[in-house]
Amino acid sequence: MNDETHNALAVALFSEILTNDQMIRSRLSRVLPKGMEISHFSVLNHLAHSGEERSPAQLARSFHVTRGAMTNTLGKLEWAGYVHIRPDWDDARRKKVAISPAGRQARDSAISAITPVITEMVGELGAAKVRAALPVLRELRAKLEDDR
Repeated sequence: MNDETHNALAVALFSEILTNDQMIRSRLSRVLPKGMEISHFSVLNHLAHSGEERSPAQLARSFHVTRGAMTNTLGKLEWAGYVHIRPDWDDARRKKVAISPAGRQARDSAISAITPVITEMVGELGAAKVRAALPVLRELRAKLEDDR
């Protein structure tokens, strides 16, 4: 494959990924519970899955965002009563974040709202195509994380 063809392939791949990202975010934003943003859902889902407290810095690293952006998201989640933020008992300069019962309920409501949308998309594509795409997407994500 010559350089021009290789470059066109790379541009086409990333163009499709970015366009899909925008369209998925738009579709999911429309069905999330009122007032919930995708970033809020993502943090709640992460905390629910981990089952452990995380520091704002750990969350920022996990989501590849700045600490300021994560602080803003956590402030909104705390205001809504979806997370508890407390001092780190080992280092008072740091904080720990945990999902609250209300946050778990909000996350569950969001899962209920988005599941039909994503299930329909996967159904229309077909399970075989989705299974075939996942390894490539995971490898690309791993490569991007390694290059950080």
